[in-house]
Amino acid sequence: MAVVSGALLTGMLSGGTASARPFPDEPAGTTMSLPSPPGGAETRVLVFHGSTGAEAPNVDAGIEAIEKIGNSGPAEERFTTEASSNASVFTNERKLGRYHAIVFLTGGGDILDAEQEAGLEAYVEAGGGFLGIHDAARTEPYSTWFGELIGARPTAGSGAKAQRATVEVGDRVHPATKSLPLEWKRPDKWLNWKENPSGKVHTIARVREATYTPGDGANGADHPVSWCRDYDGGRSFYTAMGGTAESFAEADFRDHLRGALMWTARLTQADCKASIDANYKAERLTEPNQPGQNDQIGEPHGLVTAKDGRVFYIGRGGADSSQPVVTDWADPNVGKGQGQVHVWDPKTDEVSLAASLTVFGNKGGGDELVKNEEGLLGIELDPEFEDNGWVYLHYTPHSEIDRDKHVGERRVSRFTFDESTGKLDLDSEKVLLDWPVQIHSCCHAGGGMAWDSDDNLYIATGDTNSSQFTDGYSGNNPEPNFKGLSFADARRTSGNTNNLNGKILRIHPEDDGTYSLPKGNLFTGDEPDEGGGKTRGEIYVMGVRNPSRIAVDKKTDTLYAGWVGPDAGAPSTTWGPAKYDTFAAITGPGNHGWPYCMGNKQPYRDRNLPDPAKPLDWYDCDAPKNESPNNDGLVNLPPVTGNTIWYSPDGGGPDFPRDENGVPSYDDAEQFFRLPWLKGGGQAAMNGPLYRYDADSDSDVKWPAYWDGKWFVGDLYDADQPRHAVLTDPKTVGKGGLPVHAESLKKIVPVGENGIRNLMDWKFGPDGALYVLDYGRGFFTSDDKSALWRVTYTGGGPTPAAGDLAGKGKS
Repeated sequence: MAVVSGALLTGMLSGGTASARPFPDEPAGTTMSLPSPPGGAETRVLVFHGSTGAEAPNVDAGIEAIEKIGNSGPAEERFTTEASSNASVFTNERKLGRYHAIVFLTGGGDILDAEQEAGLEAYVEAGGGFLGIHDAARTEPYSTWFGELIGARPTAGSGAKAQRATVEVGDRVHPATKSLPLEWKRPDKWLNWKENPSGKVHTIARVREATYTPGDGANGADHPVSWCRDYDGGRSFYTAMGGTAESFAEADFRDHLRGALMWTARLTQADCKASIDANYKAERLTEPNQPGQNDQIGEPHGLVTAKDGRVFYIGRGGADSSQPVVTDWADPNVGKGQGQVHVWDPKTDEVSLAASLTVFGNKGGGDELVKNEEGLLGIELDPEFEDNGWVYLHYTPHSEIDRDKHVGERRVSRFTFDESTGKLDLDSEKVLLDWPVQIHSCCHAGGGMAWDSDDNLYIATGDTNSSQFTDGYSGNNPEPNFKGLSFADARRTSGNTNNLNGKILRIHPEDDGTYSLPKGNLFTGDEPDEGGGKTRGEIYVMGVRNPSRIAVDKKTDTLYAGWVGPDAGAPSTTWGPAKYDTFAAITGPGNHGWPYCMGNKQPYRDRNLPDPAKPLDWYDCDAPKNESPNNDGLVNLPPVTGNTIWYSPDGGGPDFPRDENGVPSYDDAEQFFRLPWLKGGGQAAMNGPLYRYDADSDSDVKWPAYWDGKWFVGDLYDADQPRHAVLTDPKTVGKGGLPVHAESLKKIVPVGENGIRNLMDWKFGPDGALYVLDYGRGFFTSDDKSALWRVTYTGGGPTPAAGDLAGKGKS
């Protein structure tokens, strides 16, 4: 039995541990009658310790720490601690029923007999709280019920020695973690799990395996160390930390235990349901289209939600597969399609067609010199939509194409939505902004739009460039052109300070249908550099490739964007990095690299006339120069800002050793991965929103506060590609800092043939539910899997119920 200090001695119970059972034995039934919930006027916590072998040296330290936690802090958080190694307490109604929580500070082995385990089960069923620490996961190895109470069982031999590692603290609202660092660096004995419990329990902290040696049975990027859940009528919290005596002297670890005890002992409420997969419901809102029609949905390409809950979503322009596709430039109908705006109304659960615009965007698939990604590309509602009915569309009108030069016009226009008819008034169009785009070759049109808190409109445009002529590396071949207009040199577009393609623009729409330029864009448009007239004042971000989806967090005005990379499947020591799909959290104007640099300032190799197949020097990411013959902007460009997330077919955050000039080796054998939680393949990044929890909303489907401040990043595809919620560090966000935490959403936003397999857009609505577009299973068309979905939270509120809080915790 542990030796403990004076104050505890008076509260201790005496006795030894039960003998071990050599064979499986589930708990017997019990007639024990316990108060529900257990506990009385004075809050008491029982620390039960013991082992079938020698008692662990951390028991004394653990008891002392819990006693100090109970005797410190605000009066409403204090409790009396009693410690015992006598398992007979679990068959004593009078004693067991007075504890608000029970802590298992146990070693491994079978320390409860069947009747004692039945008593513990009765205690939990009555609404009692349980806290297991470290080796408690090895306790009662034959008991299925106890294993589920804990949540997971460790692998044999794991946690043999203490190692310093980094804990990612993903839950920023639970009382056990809200005061901890985002990245908590500490030594402990780290256990591996036979089965990963994430998704079945609410994981609040994970250990980063890259920061220590996990040994056999490692769990990978998702390695839980602390979790909780409502279980069998009560509350269960487990932490794998506390494997050393020194742990209990750490202030942060004591804060962790304090928060766990506050919840298990019913002194406060907490949400231990928020990341449990079963607490989310994904439902398809739209039916398949009727044959030959797009009555429910067009070729899915973007959505926006109104304050009244209606969802406006667009179809790019690809027709039903039964409809003709014209690819012959000699035909006046070449590429003609219908960009459609549909509206789903939650009041009626019905869909209506609000508009159909004739767009250039229906050339089908095939070679990059045939297919095209133009069309209806983006939609936003005015911040005062409820009053003015204004809808902004980003599209390529068919009426403005030049079939001789293969040039189109991209525009952002404002239309008025007529509430009486449920239609967009197409005659109300006011063109805010237009610019030329080459349409001879596919691809990368961009399209996303978003508002900030000052009602500035961000517009994402693609580089309208092909990487087919650079073997999938930097799109910087100056030669391929049609009638003098380059279509394989992104230095003409993304890398050009005088071109609106390959950018994220920022304008301020005015009521008269014009726009002004907000202060703080990357250029004013009046720079005198290099003779003047070589910049566009609308540019907020340059150096992006295909930013189909952007979002702005209006609380911070941070811009979140993602863009698709080129096609090279592997790095090249000659040309540079493989295809990197990219996500960036952007806090100010800047150059994000394409086509000069990717990822965390990994440069490509320059090429130029007369022989673009011959490599020249590596680009300088800190001082890039646009020396393309197709450039009509500045030669000297802003320095490249590193990005937040990048991934290739090989993995997430690929990087390499660098030489004295900072150039990576690009040797596949030397490649390492900074973001092991993701990888790519046939990748197509689809940026999502940053969730903000609305405590004042009475919605019963809103996602819980746990997700507040988490950024949703995904991919069109659903194999190894990302579909995650990530946390960034406010100290490094926007400066190329990596995410500090990520967790998979693939079971909440379900993948698979009958799930949301091809994620095209996702946004939270005013009800706090997540609305998602599934593109479907084909390309450049819609099919019976093209659909609008909604993912709602069904787990209910925090626990315990307000009426069950212990006296000191009641408001």
